[in-house]
Amino acid sequence: MNVRYYLRPSAFSDLREHLRDTFWFAPTAGLVGTFLLWWGVSTLDSAIVTHLRVDEAYRELGDLASFANDARTVVTTVSAAMMTFIGVVFSISLVAVQMASGQLTPRIVPMFVRSRITKLTLTVFLATFVFSLLVLTSYESETEVPRLTSVPVLQSLLTLAMVALSLLLFITYVSSTLRLLQVGPVVDRIARDSLRALEHQPWEETRETNRAEAVGAGGPPPLPPETGRVAYAGRAGVLRDVDVARLVRVARRRGVVLRLLPRMGDFLVPGMPLLAVHGGAGSESGPGPGSGRPVPGDAVSVGVERALRRDPSFGLRQLTDIALHALSAAVNDPTTVVQCLDRTVQFLAALMDRPLGTVRHRDRRGEVRLVRDTPEWADLVDLAFEEVRRCVPAAGPQVTRRLLAGLDDLVAAVPEERAAPLLRHRALLVQAVERTSTEHVERAFALVADRKGIG
Repeated sequence: MNVRYYLRPSAFSDLREHLRDTFWFAPTAGLVGTFLLWWGVSTLDSAIVTHLRVDEAYRELGDLASFANDARTVVTTVSAAMMTFIGVVFSISLVAVQMASGQLTPRIVPMFVRSRITKLTLTVFLATFVFSLLVLTSYESETEVPRLTSVPVLQSLLTLAMVALSLLLFITYVSSTLRLLQVGPVVDRIARDSLRALEHQPWEETRETNRAEAVGAGGPPPLPPETGRVAYAGRAGVLRDVDVARLVRVARRRGVVLRLLPRMGDFLVPGMPLLAVHGGAGSESGPGPGSGRPVPGDAVSVGVERALRRDPSFGLRQLTDIALHALSAAVNDPTTVVQCLDRTVQFLAALMDRPLGTVRHRDRRGEVRLVRDTPEWADLVDLAFEEVRRCVPAAGPQVTRRLLAGLDDLVAAVPEERAAPLLRHRALLVQAVERTSTEHVERAFALVADRKGIG
């Protein structure tokens, strides 16, 4: 029986993360805020002038006008130079990002897009430029003090403050951009973002599932028979997020269990199966074959690239890509590989006692309504070491020694049931070194565990 459900459109499950992946929102919001700020400060300037004219305090009004005229030169210079300054700074920055992506991996470019300091710098630069133009419109050609109606004193002061802020942000921004050219800060950022993403994973749901599998007789109750599948009908792209709460509500109303077929990071194509439906009946749960509508694209969030927030294993993918690039014959940079292995071991160590595998999301009554698969421990270990291990023997002893040390450290720390994948990779590494090294002394040196590789 083929059962289909139509899921009503809803807002993106995490708007904040969506906006962080865009580069237009912060500058656009900054420009709108700049106009509102100018309007408010301009109103205050007009109120000050009106108050002084009513009190006939023409001497004080003349002093304010003199200060505003002196500041006009600075405001004019800022309005003329700021746009050119913005173009030069960000042109150089884009070249730096291009160099970093070529030296490491193109997967680090989203780090630049999501950078708060980058967006803040561009926003303040544009805001300073637009605000200075608006301030120039507030200057009057009238020279007689008693007839003045607008003296942009506060506007001029605020312009000077924004110029000072722009200079401070410029220094910070250049420092931040230069760090993208250094391997250490880049892999550290990937590791920190990946570890932060781990905190957003449903560990408690997974822990409960694994406990039931370990303690219960035969594990958790099996799912009802599959009664249909829901097709994906959105645009093609990488699965980045799923509206879990919404799917749970739909499953509860229909009295079924939904099973998400793809994993986070999988590429979705319109028409491919997205959800498997377990339980329910065709006459009660939905229309028959061919009469229902497939799930729309806004039931899930897709994009052109994977995202770390719901897919922490993408961090391992980034570290592995950097290591593989460094292992290529054209680059041959074993020290970069060692730095990537440092962070890889750090990431796996953070996962060593956490539950992994199938996640069962429950409704308010405690009934399972949504089931989805996440990478198992063996999957993550293979992602971390398989490709690198295959290239290691030709890279020299520095990498083999660091990889052996990392595997040994993890074997000593992880629970016994999770040691098997690590021991397998260690045995395969030893075999590969023994095949490629003809001299006994070379083999012995390459198979010494060393956390620094070769100190």
